[in-house]
This record gives sequence, C-alpha cells and structure tokens, in this order.
Amino acid sequence: MASWAPEELADAFRYATDWFRVYVEELNALNVYPVPDGDTGTNMHLTLQSARRELDLSDTSKMAEVARAIAYGSLLGARGNSGVILSQILKGFSEALRKREVLDAPGLVEALRLGAETGYRAVMRPVEGTILTVARAAAEGAKGESLEATLDTALQAAQEALARTPELLPVLKQAGVVDAGGAGYVRFLEGLRGYAQKLPLPEPPKVERYAQTAFATEEFGYCTEFLMEGVEVPIEKIREAVAPFGDSLLVVGAEGYVKGHIHTDDPDGLLATVARFGRMVRTKVEDMAEQHTEILAMAGAAAEAPPPTGLVAVALGHGVARVFRSLGARVVAGGQTQNPSVEDILSAIRSLPNPKVILLPNNPNVFMAAEEAKRLAEGIGKEVHVLKTRTLGQGLAAAVRYLPEAEPAELLPEMEEAAAGARTLEVTWASRDAEVEGLKVLKDKPIGLLDGKLVLVGETPEEVLEGLIRLAGEGKEVLTLFLGPNTPKEKAEEVAAKFPELAVEILPGGPDLYAYLGVME
Repeated sequence: MASWAPEELADAFRYATDWFRVYVEELNALNVYPVPDGDTGTNMHLTLQSARRELDLSDTSKMAEVARAIAYGSLLGARGNSGVILSQILKGFSEALRKREVLDAPGLVEALRLGAETGYRAVMRPVEGTILTVARAAAEGAKGESLEATLDTALQAAQEALARTPELLPVLKQAGVVDAGGAGYVRFLEGLRGYAQKLPLPEPPKVERYAQTAFATEEFGYCTEFLMEGVEVPIEKIREAVAPFGDSLLVVGAEGYVKGHIHTDDPDGLLATVARFGRMVRTKVEDMAEQHTEILAMAGAAAEAPPPTGLVAVALGHGVARVFRSLGARVVAGGQTQNPSVEDILSAIRSLPNPKVILLPNNPNVFMAAEEAKRLAEGIGKEVHVLKTRTLGQGLAAAVRYLPEAEPAELLPEMEEAAAGARTLEVTWASRDAEVEGLKVLKDKPIGLLDGKLVLVGETPEEVLEGLIRLAGEGKEVLTLFLGPNTPKEKAEEVAAKFPELAVEILPGGPDLYAYLGVME
C-alpha cells in the first residue's frame, strides 16, 4: 500500500477507534499515573469518538477537512489528562496532513513527528515514561518504503518504548504495569495497522487485575476540566493563572477553543478564575478518591460474583456526583446544557460488573440517549432498566432506595415512589428575555424552577430560593441544598435560618450554571 486518500484515512481513523474500544477496560485497569484517576482507556476512547463524530459530519474527500475534523473533534471531546494529551498529538498529526493530497510513508513520518512534538509542548512539565515517550519513540522509529511498512516500524518502536516505561516511572514499577496512556497510543497504532492489513477486530481481553489495588486509599482531589470559546488572551496567560491550583496541568487550544485539565483541591476557585478569560462551554469535576474506591470495587468484583444490580446516574456538579457515588452509582457527567452521548452512557453501563443495571437519566433531554444505550447494552449481555427521572432531585431521591443485592423488580417500585415524592428546586439565571407561563423573564436575572417548571423570577438568587422553598415546603422535612460555584455558603445559611422546621444540609459542588440546586423530601 503506497498511500491513503483522504477517504481512506478517515476510514482508517474510524477503524482504529473501533479497535481501541476493544481494549478500554484493559487500559482502565492499567492506570496508576499521575494519581489513581482510573479511566485512561475511557477518556482516550471518548476523545477518539468525538473526532470520529466530526469526521462523519465532514467532507472526507478533502484532506484539509479530514485534518480539521480530527484536530477539532478530538479537542472538543478530550477527556482527562490522557485524552487532552492525545488530542494534542492528533492536532500535530493533522497539521502535517493539511496541505497533502494523500498520506504516504514520508507524510506518516512527518505526521508522527509533529504529533509527538505538539504533545510535548502542551504539557507544562513533561514526564518521561508516559504516552509522550511512546509517541516520540514511534516517530523516531518510523521508516519504510511503503505506508504499511512505516506503520509496522512505528508500532514496533512504540511497543518497545512502552515496555521500558516502568524503568522510567517508579510508580509503574511498583504496580507492575506499563503506562496506560502509552499503551493506549500503541493500541491506536495497532488499529491503523489493522485497517491497512484488513484484520478483523480482536476479542476483548479478560481483565483480572487492577493496578490501583497496589495503592492505599487517600484523598486525591478533583479532576477538573473546562472548555471555553471566545478567548482573546494567549494560552500562556491562562496557564499562569491556573498553575497555582494543582498539578497534572494541561491548557491547550485549537480552532478557536481552549481546553483545560487540572487536578486540584479547589475546583470551584479554579473555574471561577478561568471564567474571566472567555465563555465557558463545558466543565467537568470528578472526585478522584471516589473513582479510586469504584476501581477497587471493580477489582474485587473480578475475583467474586458481583451483586445482581448496578446503578448509573447522569449528574452535573462535583458535589452532586459525589452524593450519587456515595449511594453506589456510577456517574456519567452531563445534564442540562451538557447532554451526554449514547457512548458516554454505554461506557458507564459496560464498566459495571453487574448483569442488570438501573439507569437514572435525571433530565428529559437524556431520555432518548438512555433508551438507545439500553438497546445497545443488550448486545453485550446487560439488562438495563431506565427509570425516567426528570430532575437531579428525583434521581437523588431514587438512588437513596438503591440496594445492589436486590433485583430490579424489587427496587424499581420503591425508587419510582421516592422520585415521585421529591421536589427539585433550581435557581439559575435567565439566558434571554422572554415571557413564560405569564412570567416576564429578563436576561441575566435570577429565575426559579420547581420540578423543572419555571415558577418564579426575582432580584437575587436568595429571594428566588426562599420563594421556591415556600412553594414546595408543605409536608416536607428535609432540604439538601447544593451551592453553585460562586455562591457563598453564608447566603444559603441566611435563607435556611428562615425555615427552622426544615432539616437543611448545605453542600458544595452544584451544577455550574446554577446558584442553588435543592432537593426537598
């Protein structure tokens, strides 16, 4: 094979993404660096999936369009440290393609080299023994007269570099594994070669050991990500602003967007700091200590029969997600304005060891994706029940009744009853002027939703919150109140003091676009 036309390169990328999917759980089980954040395979696969979706919407008869779709799609979908680095490697790879009509052997060598260089530049403090090392080795080892021969030599060099990663990173040697991100890059190159050789997709390997069991449970902080548009300052300025907040820092950009990833103990402060540089499109905050606990549970499940029923919940806000996890749920980041994809939900279902799964979408906009994930899960032997919770409050109330040892037939009636009895209070800001249900709404003014329906407008978020509590409070005894990223706890306490009959718990980590999210039961 001398070269790939643009359409062939797009097909090769799609095939490599499918190949990568086979190894997602194997890669998740390997992950130990830089902290046990446990989802390297999932993050890299979702990054590739996003680029693939962009390819499907593009004119793949033109190499410039194929290159743009891979760079742009992978950045927008980049997840986690490994996914962001992969997106930068793909950005460099794509830059080498833009002015070419076909991808031949010299073009592949240049693309691999530029990809590795771009990956290194994206990381403030590059560490050897990671995906960066493997990508550089692949670029340096790539040679051959044909495209297929060049792929072979690049893959061999990458495999050899991967085998050396434990000698470069003591944490890998301690756990007895190779680097998960580097292994993911090898799997991606295998997929490209598999397309060239017309190989069938392999069978998924059986995961019997999780590397994170080599480490004691401890506080790891929050894996925090953001995506912004309309940024007019240099990326270096944003990097400087967020550097004091933590480590594993990546701030990168492409096609007018800026993506960031950092491990921090202050996700709300971090997001408030970066928000002044542009318009926030999407954020994600995950508690890595909770993730570590989940992975240890998965490792235990590999050694013994799991309980019959697992739980998946879609949620926004790191505090909300933490409560769902404490109730035994696997959390999919998403909800209002950030609807998760079918693949996001299916990946969470697939990651559970339980043969049956109850799924809480917690938003009407997620219902269709949830049903499609349910259908696809049948193909992997999972029995999924979608409990159509319309709000986060309904989902939290339902999750309280979840017991993994019980069958769905026992759980669902109780969970449905709990969801129906909960009231959800949401205080946010109007995105535009409008008149809804007789209420005149002004842009950027506080508004209140009760069980997803707009019922109040006001001058301050606290005024609206107080009104919502009065509307929803009859017969209720408990209010769990999540604070938005910029809401002072003192303001919430002032409102709570007006309702001495209520037991009020105030927690950080509500959804990004909210001042308050409340659940009354």
